[in-house]
Amino acid sequence: MSVELNHTIVHSLNDLESAKFLADLLGLEVGDRMGPFIPVTTANGVTLDYATVPAEDITTQHYAFLVSDEVFDTAFERIKEAGITYYADPHRTRVNEINHNHGGRGLYFVDPSGHYMEILTSPYGTPAAS
Repeated sequence: MSVELNHTIVHSLNDLESAKFLADLLGLEVGDRMGPFIPVTTANGVTLDYATVPAEDITTQHYAFLVSDEVFDTAFERIKEAGITYYADPHRTRVNEINHNHGGRGLYFVDPSGHYMEILTSPYGTPAAS
């Protein structure tokens, strides 16, 4: 049997707010609550199961999403329209810039619970176009 990531739990200050934040930016659906979780499922079937926890229990994580150029363009417009600060680098030194790493485009932003989110159009290790 092959190995695939099926789901991960994302600790959040408010599960519905965080799930909607990501789903709205990326054009995904927020699923029905399943016990203590609110799921957001990506195109490859991986589910982010948002769970509300106390602030002191949240450890900041990084979530990177490989997206098409069309999804990137739409998400980028939504980020700008919402006034969300974005960065070209994970160290947050290049404010309100995007990067062109690996022959594509990418950016980083912070979700309502402090997690570092990334959208990119080319996976790491892809040779840059000449």
